[in-house]
Amino acid sequence: MLNLKFKLVTALCFLLIATVCHAQQGAVTINQDQNISTLLALKKELNKSEATPNRYKIQIYNGTRAAAQLAKKNFNTNYTEWPSKIIFDTPDFKIWVGNFRTRLEADRALRKIKTNFPNAFIFKPKK
Repeated sequence: MLNLKFKLVTALCFLLIATVCHAQQGAVTINQDQNISTLLALKKELNKSEATPNRYKIQIYNGTRAAAQLAKKNFNTNYTEWPSKIIFDTPDFKIWVGNFRTRLEADRALRKIKTNFPNAFIFKPKK
């Protein structure tokens, strides 16, 4: 009986202490050079650049100019998150989509794009 009372009193004490205790409050101050945010913005713009090497793209069409323009228009109405571009590679016109940093990003996009463009595929441009 004494052991049971001891356990109940101990549990009650822990509950009271837990409700009264609070975590410490504080503030964090970050001191950084003002040029860092400018450099980060510049880096983001460079990452979006089409001329960046080692990026993956998705080709959704290969054929005549008129059909390429129609396919590009169809793509742009259905998918707004990736830019599309018509490329002329003698003798055909191609539509390239996106500028993906990793293969995983390109695979995720391809999965969505294949619903409307079943012949689409991922590649890395040689230029």
